[in-house]
Amino acid sequence: MRLLLDENLPKHLKQDFVDHDIFTVRDKQWNGIKNGELLKLMVAEGFEALLTFDKNLQHQQNFEKYTLTVFVLNAPINTYTELTKLSTQINTLLAAGDLPPGPIIIQAG
Repeated sequence: MRLLLDENLPKHLKQDFVDHDIFTVRDKQWNGIKNGELLKLMVAEGFEALLTFDKNLQHQQNFEKYTLTVFVLNAPINTYTELTKLSTQINTLLAAGDLPPGPIIIQAG
């Protein structure tokens, strides 16, 4: 699966998803691109999911226009130490396949 890490996530999080084609916004040189345009670029380049720490994204975009899944990571802070705790949940959902478009909130259980 083709995944994109939003620019608000630590790049080290890529190592938690080795079974997938994963890129950061920086890898794609998409730094500073607004969310709506970013989602359009992702669709055009065949991405299937975005991982983000932006809790407002789910309220700012109309996901009926996009076929992307957006994993909204919910942790006290956006450090690798905290976010890696959520990676197992995300990998389980990715392995199951057939992800719904739109936001999925991922938080420590």
